[in-house]
Amino acid sequence: MSAIRPASLEIPSLDRTPAARPASGPGFAGELSRALGSVEEMQLQADREAEKVALGGGNLHETALALEKADVALRLATKVRNKLVEAYQEVMRMTV
Repeated sequence: MSAIRPASLEIPSLDRTPAARPASGPGFAGELSRALGSVEEMQLQADREAEKVALGGGNLHETALALEKADVALRLATKVRNKLVEAYQEVMRMTV
């Protein structure tokens, strides 16, 4: 004999809960990798612009902008890295 449950006591299936669905998109590691690739590309672009100016061509204004963008991007990446290291160290200090 099977027990009949009212609809209000129905146990939801695990595959319908939001946590059970796989995350869409590249995830944290993918986004971090993409961001670091972007920083590297800015550094390479700044180097190319500086080389053009050094060889007597190129635009000094565009070179200065490219160098400043690369500098700001690198400083931001360094700050993000420092925050990630701090967070990791804090998690490692936690007692279980």
